[in-house]
Amino acid sequence: MAQQPEFQDYYKTLGVPRTATQAEIKKAFRKLARESHPDKHAGDKGAEKRFKEINEANAVLSDPGKRAKYDQFGRDWEAYARAGAAAGGASGRDPFGPGGPLAGYSFRTGSSGGPGGVRYEFRTSGDPGAFSDFFHMMFGDEGAAAGEPEVFSTAGGESIDDLLARLGMAGGAGTAQGRTNLGGSTRASAHAARPAPIEVTAELSLEEAFHGTTRIIELEGRRLEVTIPRGANTGSRIRLSGKGPGGRDLIVVTKLKAHRTFARKGDDLEREVPVKLAEALLGGEIPVGTLKGRVLLTVPAGTQNGRTFRLKGQGMPRFKGEGSGDLYVRIRVILPTDLDEKARTAARKFLDAVDQPDPRA
Repeated sequence: MAQQPEFQDYYKTLGVPRTATQAEIKKAFRKLARESHPDKHAGDKGAEKRFKEINEANAVLSDPGKRAKYDQFGRDWEAYARAGAAAGGASGRDPFGPGGPLAGYSFRTGSSGGPGGVRYEFRTSGDPGAFSDFFHMMFGDEGAAAGEPEVFSTAGGESIDDLLARLGMAGGAGTAQGRTNLGGSTRASAHAARPAPIEVTAELSLEEAFHGTTRIIELEGRRLEVTIPRGANTGSRIRLSGKGPGGRDLIVVTKLKAHRTFARKGDDLEREVPVKLAEALLGGEIPVGTLKGRVLLTVPAGTQNGRTFRLKGQGMPRFKGEGSGDLYVRIRVILPTDLDEKARTAARKFLDAVDQPDPRA
C-alpha cells in the first residue's frame, strides 16, 4: 500500500487561528523562526525539522493564492486531485493548466530499453527533501527551494492512466487540451509551455545579507515586497513563481556590495585586526568586531605579523543548508613611531638583551 502523503496543519504550525491576518501570520512566523533557528540549537535535529515546518507553513499562508487553495481543500487534497484529473478528461479542461490538479508539472517521453520502447517522465522542480509530500502535491514548484527536479519514471506498456493511478490521481486523463495521449507505445513530447521568467537584480550590503532583508520590486506599476533570506551572496537567486506580470515567474538575483572591513570568501569572512607591539610580544586579549557583535581573541605571546586566527561559526549563515561559515582574523602589528631619545635608548637596551637570530640567514 502506498504511503499517504504527509499532511501538515499550517495554522497549527504557526500557532495562529484560521482568521489570522497577513500581519499576524508574518509576526508569528518571525517569532517562531527566531526561536527555532538552527544556529540557536546546534546539532538538534528536532529543531531543524521544526524550522523547515515553520518555513513551509509561512510559504503557503503568507501567499493569498496558496492560502485560499489550502483553506479550500485542506485534508481533502487527494480527493481534489482525483476529481480534478477526472474533470480534465471528461470536460476537456486542461489538468496541467492554471488551477488544474497537475498545474506546474509536465510529462515527456523518450525511447527506453524496456518493453514497449517508451519512457515517461513526470517532472516538477524543487528540493524533494526540503518540503513535505503534501506541500509538493498541493503546490508543485511554487514554494520549493531551487534544486534538482523530481522525476517519477515509467517505461514499457504502462499508460498515462497507470502513471496517474500510481501517483494517487486515478480518474482518466484522456487527451489534455494541447497535449497528446501517451498511452501504449505512442511517441510524443508534451511539455507544459511556460513563459520565460523575469530577472531583476537586488544590491545588498554585507549586513543585510547576514541578517536577511526585504526589497520592494516595482514591475509595470505593481509593487512587490521580496524577502531576501540570510546568507545571500552575489549570484544567489530567489524564484517567485507566478509573481511577475502576466503570471510569469520572477527571479531576484542578488549582488553583494563591497565592505570596508570584511572580505567574503564563500560562507567565510576575512578581516585584519591591528595590534600593538606589546600585545604581539607579550600576548593578551583583544576585542574583535564580528557581524554578530564583539568577541575577545586571545593573542599568544610572540605572535608574528600576518598570523591568522580562525573564529569558528563567526562567518556568514549558509544560504542553502544549516550553520555558518568561519571568520579568519589576520594580525597586523603596528610598531610605535616618533620615539624620543629616552625611548630610543630604552629600545636599544631591550634589543641588546634579546637574543634574536637573523631571520634572513
